[in-house]
Amino acid sequence: MPSSNRPLDSSCPDQRALVAQHFTQVRAQTLARAAPLSAEDQCIQSMPDASPTKWHLAHTSWFFEAVVLQPHAAGYVPFDSRFFRLFNSYYESLGPRHPRPQRGLLTRPSLAEIHLYREHVNDAMQSFIAQADAGVWQVAAPLIALGLNHEQQHQELILTDILHALSSNPLLPAYQTADTSGLQPATTSPALRWLDLPGGVTQVGHEGAGFAFDNETPRHAVLLQPYQIADRLVSCGDYALFMANGGYERPAFWLSDGWAAVQVQGWKSPAYWMAPDDPRAPSAHWQVFDLHGVQPLDAAAPVAHLSFFEAAAYAEWAGARLPTEFEWEATFGAPGLTQMTGQVWQWTRSSYEPYPGFRPLSGAVSEYNGKFMVGQQVLRGGSRATPAGHVRASYRNFFPPAARWQFSGLRLAKDLPD
Repeated sequence: MPSSNRPLDSSCPDQRALVAQHFTQVRAQTLARAAPLSAEDQCIQSMPDASPTKWHLAHTSWFFEAVVLQPHAAGYVPFDSRFFRLFNSYYESLGPRHPRPQRGLLTRPSLAEIHLYREHVNDAMQSFIAQADAGVWQVAAPLIALGLNHEQQHQELILTDILHALSSNPLLPAYQTADTSGLQPATTSPALRWLDLPGGVTQVGHEGAGFAFDNETPRHAVLLQPYQIADRLVSCGDYALFMANGGYERPAFWLSDGWAAVQVQGWKSPAYWMAPDDPRAPSAHWQVFDLHGVQPLDAAAPVAHLSFFEAAAYAEWAGARLPTEFEWEATFGAPGLTQMTGQVWQWTRSSYEPYPGFRPLSGAVSEYNGKFMVGQQVLRGGSRATPAGHVRASYRNFFPPAARWQFSGLRLAKDLPD
């Protein structure tokens, strides 16, 4: 929801034209992310935490239908009333849902029918944006903004989910062939430098008139002790040293639940890393599977696809720690800092909690963020898969500590020596 309390100018045709244009652009970008995939690719669900691409295409349409059109567009006729159940994600107040782990069983409706569903919702939304009266628009415009930002979150999930699915295929097919003309991977990382931050009272949380999710508010003061933060992300080469030093064999580095996960899951390296003896793609060197298929491991690239447990263990091994989310936000934009966005999401040592004075949104969208504020860790920054509009200092991503399928890495921090 927009964090500003300024009323929308519901009589301004230019505002509605901008919303309509943005709606078209976001919806088209979702289809563009799905375009390299076959119908078979788009139906697969490789684990309960992931969803088929086809489901993402339908669910993002369901959101506009269930949250905007059905309650606010007079005379709206649903494309198929059964879809309200099939493509509801977790909104208990909007009725029953198809079980999340079984989304990959929905071979029908077909992909072609899902595209027709999207077109139906697109047409209805454009008519609604143009024709809704001033009072209805005042209520619905913030919901449309939320729906578009919600769809952009699913654009990122399309890539992270299909990467996991394709990695499960013994053929290791690429999502999209890379254009490597003229590009050579770096071989070394610059030496890590520590930036000294004085701490003190600082304001965190979203401010201004732009869009923010409810979990970024309200803005409030926090007290930070003096600290140091690394000028760059931990690289694959850095992490390989941890592995070579017995990082996955030495319980002293690990939180209890993390060490248990190592034992049960058999973790020996980050997700999608491929050892030289991997029979799927034999090589004399370590490789990594990514959206462009099997690639040589770039030692200088930020390490990705780590769980919080792995990030915390590496930090312990390195004689450091993970930054809190507030240290990360207070450091955003500091001179000398690199790789804050557009690389990997960065695990923090902060659990996902409500800010002081937090109140969920009203209506069905009250379920958007607040009910997940338990048992999760905050990540900051944004990855290579994150839409540009979601890269801001106050953005709070969150995942369970064992999750590895996201583009998630780490930056180190330390307490400032006395």
